[in-house]
Amino acid sequence: MPRPIIVFDLDGTLIDTAPDLLDSLNHSLAASDLAAVDEAGFRRFVGHGGRVMIERAHAAQNKALVAEEHDRLLKLFLDHYTLNIPGKSRPYPGVIAALDRFQAAGYLMAVCTNKYEANSATLIGALGLSSYFAAICGQDTFAFRKPDPRHLTETIRLAGGDPHNAVMVGDSQTDIDTAKAAGIPVVAVDFGYTDRHVREFEPTLVISHFDTLTPQLAKRLMAAAD
Repeated sequence: MPRPIIVFDLDGTLIDTAPDLLDSLNHSLAASDLAAVDEAGFRRFVGHGGRVMIERAHAAQNKALVAEEHDRLLKLFLDHYTLNIPGKSRPYPGVIAALDRFQAAGYLMAVCTNKYEANSATLIGALGLSSYFAAICGQDTFAFRKPDPRHLTETIRLAGGDPHNAVMVGDSQTDIDTAKAAGIPVVAVDFGYTDRHVREFEPTLVISHFDTLTPQLAKRLMAAAD
């Protein structure tokens, strides 16, 4: 039997990146003469990526956004974000202890995110977490991305795992839909970046803190999925 594997989304799941992503959004908006967004009001859009965040900010201020300007602002957003990694981003409470538990229990671990692979690896490395993960796969690692289930299953295979002996952890409908399409149990955290409660998307389980996430729990979820 291959070693069991647990696969994590990144932004809004393992690491709270919202402060830096919102800083980069406001940097790009300033170049379009728009007011800075309010963190509390825009935090729920962070998980949709820079392009959507820029769209929502323009719509909120009733300003038209043509394709060329959208592309220019997205480049400003990405350049600013990349140059400032890790910035204010930090692992959520309990993350490192949870990773230690799974590592001690012999689990493989991987990251499957719609963030760019290079930025993901840089962020994880800057926070001292690289040694935990057998694979870090982003939106550009393969020719497909979440919610395509192959993004998850190929991440698992790249890490040396088996999709039939796996659990996914995420914070969004995209993560939940991806895992369900792959036939993999999915744990949803309820503190991430979504404008609806994750329970509405019917994950296998919802947790509110990483202290709840244990190898024993993952084993039970995988056994129930067989």
